[in-house]
Amino acid sequence: MSPRPRRSYDQYCSAARALDAVGDRWTLLIVRELLAGPRRYTDLHADLPGVSTDVLASRLKDMEREGLTTRRRLPPPGAAYVYELTERGSGLLPVLEALGAWGARELGDRRPTDAVRAHWSALPLRRALREAGAGEGVVEVRLEEGTFHLYAGDGESDFGRGSVYGDGPAPGEPDARLVLDAGTCADLCRGDLSLRDAVRDGRVGVTGEGAAAKALREA
Repeated sequence: MSPRPRRSYDQYCSAARALDAVGDRWTLLIVRELLAGPRRYTDLHADLPGVSTDVLASRLKDMEREGLTTRRRLPPPGAAYVYELTERGSGLLPVLEALGAWGARELGDRRPTDAVRAHWSALPLRRALREAGAGEGVVEVRLEEGTFHLYAGDGESDFGRGSVYGDGPAPGEPDARLVLDAGTCADLCRGDLSLRDAVRDGRVGVTGEGAAAKALREA
């Protein structure tokens, strides 16, 4: 089966060209998931509730054709295929961060139909850590929905190419551990509460001996 023809706005404009590559529904959310590093198709499907298997497979093929992702086979005993971002795909991180900041006010209260995953808070909390002056380092976040870790700062993380967060506890000792409830996390993600105020008011617990933890405790 030949690949579907590349759709284009046919406009000589950088924004239009960018949307030719990433403007399809689900594409940027797939990038969000792959910012956690290589993911299997089944893992992507589980963390993108609402996407059909056909649409996800189609988007992944489109993204590979656009040079945003690659697919490779893990060595035994894994022996599964994983998708990961290319350098071009990783370059969408600031785009997603800016889009998330722009859309923060659209969150409002969580609707009964809204799905939620703990790691969906990773990019907003990276922004909150940056605004709090926490510096660079690995931060572990414990929420009611689960635990994840992220890399705070603008430098290169040790998580692998393009990866800025991951599910589960941090690999090794993190620079800071944050414990917070769902309501506080929502307030931080919406921008209704600063991380410094949340720590000062006792709504976010901070432990650890790294520079990030010390900076937040000194808030």
